[in-house]
Amino acid sequence: MLHRAVVAIAALAVCAGTATAQDSPEIEGPGLRPGTGSGLRLLPRGSAEDDEPVVIEADRLYGRPERESVAEGDVVFRRGPLLMKADRVEYQVPTDTARATGNVEITRNGNTFSGPEVEIGVQRFEGYFLSPSYYFGRTQAGGSAERFDFLDEYRGVATGATYTSCPAPDPAWILSTDRVMLDTAADIGVAEGAVLRFYGVPILAAPTLSFPLSDARKSGWLPPSIGLDSKSGLELSVPYYWNIAPNRDATLMPTVMSRRGAALDTEFRYLEPRYQGAAQVFMLPDDQVANRSRWSLNLEHEARWSGLRVGAVDYGAQVQRASDDEYWKDFSSRLPSLTPRLLPSSAYATRRIDSAYGDTVAYAQVQHWQVLQEREPDAFIVAPYQREPQVGLRQRGAAAGFEWRWETEANRFTNDDPTLVTGARLHGLGTLARPFWPLGVPGWTITPRVSLNSAAYDIAPPREGDATGERVSASRTIPSLSLDSAWVFERPTGAFGRDLTQTLEPRLFYVNTPYRDQSELPNFDSAANDFNFTSIYSDNVFSGIDRVSDANQLTAGLTTRFLDRQTGAEALRLGIAQRMLLRTQRITPDGEPITNRFSDFLLLGATNLVPGWWLDATVQYNSETDRTARSIVGARYSPGPFRTIGATYRYTRNASEQVEVGWQWPINDAARQQAAAALVRESQARDVLGGVPPRAVQTTGCVGAWYTVGRLNYSRRDSRITDSLIGFEYDSGCWIGRVVAERLSTGRSEATTRLMFQLELVGLSRLGSNPLGALRDNISGYRLLRDDEPFVAPALAIP
Repeated sequence: MLHRAVVAIAALAVCAGTATAQDSPEIEGPGLRPGTGSGLRLLPRGSAEDDEPVVIEADRLYGRPERESVAEGDVVFRRGPLLMKADRVEYQVPTDTARATGNVEITRNGNTFSGPEVEIGVQRFEGYFLSPSYYFGRTQAGGSAERFDFLDEYRGVATGATYTSCPAPDPAWILSTDRVMLDTAADIGVAEGAVLRFYGVPILAAPTLSFPLSDARKSGWLPPSIGLDSKSGLELSVPYYWNIAPNRDATLMPTVMSRRGAALDTEFRYLEPRYQGAAQVFMLPDDQVANRSRWSLNLEHEARWSGLRVGAVDYGAQVQRASDDEYWKDFSSRLPSLTPRLLPSSAYATRRIDSAYGDTVAYAQVQHWQVLQEREPDAFIVAPYQREPQVGLRQRGAAAGFEWRWETEANRFTNDDPTLVTGARLHGLGTLARPFWPLGVPGWTITPRVSLNSAAYDIAPPREGDATGERVSASRTIPSLSLDSAWVFERPTGAFGRDLTQTLEPRLFYVNTPYRDQSELPNFDSAANDFNFTSIYSDNVFSGIDRVSDANQLTAGLTTRFLDRQTGAEALRLGIAQRMLLRTQRITPDGEPITNRFSDFLLLGATNLVPGWWLDATVQYNSETDRTARSIVGARYSPGPFRTIGATYRYTRNASEQVEVGWQWPINDAARQQAAAALVRESQARDVLGGVPPRAVQTTGCVGAWYTVGRLNYSRRDSRITDSLIGFEYDSGCWIGRVVAERLSTGRSEATTRLMFQLELVGLSRLGSNPLGALRDNISGYRLLRDDEPFVAPALAIP
């Protein structure tokens, strides 16, 4: 029964549990467990480990039958996963007591505990461990205690316990407690007089703290967050994590902003077998700058209803709302939308129908938008149409060599802008294709396709500016014919010391769509497609339903790829494509007919043939003007972990010209040595594990490693830096410091600047505002200095 000592001693440190949530303000809670409706239950106390035999090895073994047994000299005691070593072990049979002395060392599940003396009642599990020190392999940290007393099989008390991942004798940070009470049956520990010191300065303290002893989540306070924002001033947040149930939790984050006042940020999450979701609410009752209440709301819900005769129905809802038009400028970090000025809300339901004719789906949706408008006229956004509702049925299938898709859908479109038309639309789409292989092999494929786009409208005039106010009905039906011919040729080759397979892939794509006048029809959801290597092989230059481009055109393209023969990875791709018009195209995005016989050339190149280099470029070239119409050119150099630098050039003639540079790079010898060591370890791990490096060997610390990180977005057209992020990271080995400044443009002459500080105590927690999300989102190839997910302390509950 001595192995139970390890279970208790493993919880000596205040951070022996698993994180309940990440750092604020970007709080990422733990994974929820689906609810079963049966509540909590206790697991049996016994286990197979209790029946493991005891094995003792020693230089000398003697004693008296039924009285005592003594083992001396390099004693090794084994039972299950427990390994204990000592100079001497005495076992008293009448009192059922084992006493180990001299260089006692206990190892179990990667954790090591050592001390001069242990005495324990084997069955009663009562006793003590004098001056134990410990090291936890999971957190790569440990500490020591003056004494640990075992009260029974499940309870113990540690006196004068410490915890740190820094080397002795003067650790940079250390967590110390006067007394820790542990109860493994209740899965809880209570620490008295807990103080966290950083270079001798107390930075966190509480007279009484409680924490979990396992992976279980626990209610309590999380580390505070401090940040600086040019719009709100100094921000101080102290999040509280509430573990409501195994399948429900909440985070409450009271926040004080020096310029705006007090606010509350909340998140509630739930997970059930048939539904899940989350709700995030931010409330600022009295904004002292704007002199009004400010708030934002983000709701997400997904569910499945399987109790119907028609079968299971998937349904859900998403709601994003903000209090006012200026919210996205003042609180940009609290809007999860990729388009912060355009906030969507929708509710949907879908039902898959089993059919012998193909995959059939029935669906319904209601969709709304909140547009955060600007005061300046040149920044005005035309509000998208709202669907109230959208109901449809679609199917895709294949049989007898034919492939088909069809869709029928009814929509009612509304808009808050009184100058726009509204109305309803019923449309039907259908395609029928018959691919075949003239040579009987997949190397050459010819696919004829017939398509039909039909729509009927009931149009209501604008609420403003219309004299008659009469509704109008209209309809149109547009057929289309296309023929797609593609070839794939292969040959073996080699370059840069690699065995490669080169492909040659020519393609011809012909489309014939007759002209239909659509000038009198509304445009509820159509927009011009981007001109790229995907859209050039499509039969319509528009997305959506309301606009169909007329066409009599042929697209020709050629692509060649170089593939690594062993891994199949693409090492090089080159491509060229051009569209030829056989008649004037009259339905165009700008309304002007296209009379030029040939379109712009599209050129594509991408490669990582040279180790550590990634290059890619797409160019739209006009041969008549001998000018580039648009281009995107990118390059990234990443020779190893924590070393990446990339640049992207984006150009659109008469519209924009931008240069973007991002990097993470070591700036001193210690950092370069750390990056080189991590690269060697990853290479060795891939050789052993077939390309998947284990988390435990990806990286380790290195004293005094300095890194610079950042991203700059420069507009050559405006001659100014639009967005920027610049910072520094310092890895001391047992703690990491980050300072990051971020500037986001919110207008031609407006910007929001944030200053984020973070102190990561390796093996314990992260303190301060969290810049990691901004670094990952903005720097291609960015990696955490600790790729094995730094351990984060459990929530600390102050009774």
